[in-house]
Amino acid sequence: MIETILESIPFYLTILSTVCGGITAALVGGMAIWTFRDIRSRSRDVLAHILATLLVLALPIVGLIVYLMLRPHETLADAYERSLEQEALLQAIEEPEICPGCGQRVRGDYLYCPACHTRLKRACPACHHPLNLSWSLCPYCGTSVTPQVLEPVPASSPSSPTTAEEPAGEPGLESTA
Repeated sequence: MIETILESIPFYLTILSTVCGGITAALVGGMAIWTFRDIRSRSRDVLAHILATLLVLALPIVGLIVYLMLRPHETLADAYERSLEQEALLQAIEEPEICPGCGQRVRGDYLYCPACHTRLKRACPACHHPLNLSWSLCPYCGTSVTPQVLEPVPASSPSSPTTAEEPAGEPGLESTA
């Protein structure tokens, strides 16, 4: 009985070593695949992808620890989101001008909104710089002007017979002549 057990030990050791080898190979392969996917999400450099994967394959546990210490802290997606947030914050700080009539973005030198024809600013009578309607003084030349209220200008439709241009004076004012 002991002789049969001693004779079967090499067989069982072969099976045990095969199972342990398979598990080890699967773990090393899994670490290599995880490392490759992780470095690919953190860097665009192909050489870094290859070197990190080879490091983990050559030195399975030590290589993984070294990789975890040296890998970039943020993924490419995180870096992209952070840059979008920074850009949004910068745009919010710059306070882009928005039409009060329709909410469209307009440039700072527009006198009328091109989308809804709302009067946004007026031209200074002396230097012709755009002025906010609430200003009573032109900051460019010092000319005194009367503040006005925002009012939408009706859009001219193709069927309306009055499509003539406004008089040469202040836009939006009717001439009394």
